[in-house]
Amino acid sequence: MVIADILQRFWENLLERPSGPLALRFLLQPAMATLFAIRDGIKDAREGRSPYFWTVLSKPDERRQRLSEGVKSTGKIMVLALILDAAYQLIKLGTFYPFEAVFVAIVLAFVPYLLIRGPAARIARWWSGRVEDRRS
Repeated sequence: MVIADILQRFWENLLERPSGPLALRFLLQPAMATLFAIRDGIKDAREGRSPYFWTVLSKPDERRQRLSEGVKSTGKIMVLALILDAAYQLIKLGTFYPFEAVFVAIVLAFVPYLLIRGPAARIARWWSGRVEDRRS
């Protein structure tokens, strides 16, 4: 019964966050993660590296290094997400639930990065191919 109560509280708290104080972070943090993903995707395209998410999923020998790159790129955004969620929890809930804060930070900062870096690299690769074709 305790786990069911914790999960219920967890989901109720998560659903209230976008309409509560500091709601603007639900736009700003994914936007910042997207900008970093585009930057890193362009770098991947220039260096001829495989798409980020695909490499993380399918190449165990490169997985740790590529995940480390992603965490390094999004680290400041994730720390900011943790701080803002802690502030939200203290203002709105009067307490701090660290696992909820970590979950929100991952969803707001790392998931958008993970989803956008590969397509950004593909678009950059396609775009640079078009530019080179025009030069020929």
